[in-house]
Amino acid sequence: MENELENCVFCNYDKNKLIRESENTITILSNPYLLRGHSLVIPKKHYESIFEIPGELALELFDEITNIGKFLIEKLRVGGIDIRHNYRPFLKESKFKVNHLHFHVIPRTLEDELYKKSMIYERDVFKDLTNNDFNELKEILR
Repeated sequence: MENELENCVFCNYDKNKLIRESENTITILSNPYLLRGHSLVIPKKHYESIFEIPGELALELFDEITNIGKFLIEKLRVGGIDIRHNYRPFLKESKFKVNHLHFHVIPRTLEDELYKKSMIYERDVFKDLTNNDFNELKEILR
C-alpha cells in the first residue's frame, strides 16, 4: 500500500495546479478532460473507494462538489453540470483510471461535444423497467 501511495498522482499532486482546497479535499482540473472546466474533487487522504470514507468526509466532499459545481456554472457560464463517480476495481490503473477516490464535476451545455459524441446514443441503451424486471430485482435486492 505504501508504494502505491508514493506512486499515486492524487497523493502527490502539484499544489500549483489547485483550483480549490478545503481542510480535507483538493479540486484540480482533470487531465485528460471531457469538456472545458472538467474538474476533480479529491480527498487529500488516500481512499480507493467511497465505501471506505468516514461520514464527515463524505459531507465535506459533497459540499466541495456542490461548491465547485456552482463556481463552474457561474464562471464558465454553462447551463449545468454532471457529477460522476466511478468505482471499477476490475480495471487497471491508467491515464484514465486512478485508484484514489475522486468525483468528476463536468460543466455542461445543451448538445455539447460530449452529448454529440456519446450521450445522444444513450437513448438506445436505456430500457423501460417492466413489472417483471422490477419484481425480480426487488426479490434479489431484499
